[in-house]
Amino acid sequence: MLLPSFKIYCADSKIENGGRGIFAFANIEKGEIIERCPIIVINEDEVKLLEKSELLNYYFMWGENKEKVAICLGFGSLYNHSYEPNATYEKFPEDNLIKFVAIKDIEKNEEITVNYNYGNPNDKKPLWIKSIKPAK
Repeated sequence: MLLPSFKIYCADSKIENGGRGIFAFANIEKGEIIERCPIIVINEDEVKLLEKSELLNYYFMWGENKEKVAICLGFGSLYNHSYEPNATYEKFPEDNLIKFVAIKDIEKNEEITVNYNYGNPNDKKPLWIKSIKPAK
């Protein structure tokens, strides 16, 4: 059974061009699970169609060879990127699930961010999203 998290909320991001973001409704401790999100897997033959839609900016690479993509439900596709994130995500393909976990203590009303480079908080490679620049 999956239940929604009552420790987060969605609001306008303070990050430039961030759109909406996810914020802590209460303090979240390092190591705490923030949210468990079910996913919808998009098969390889449908990925090209997705790339022509607004969903291009919201999917996660999926599959052993990243041949598929996944749309993360809950607030999962709305966490904004940072090269100095306070959270990360872990993929659980066998359960069709992505789990978001705090890697730092997060204070109430602080925006929760992840590094979009496949959950690796230390990866500073440029992103596929053109509006986000790598850290210097």
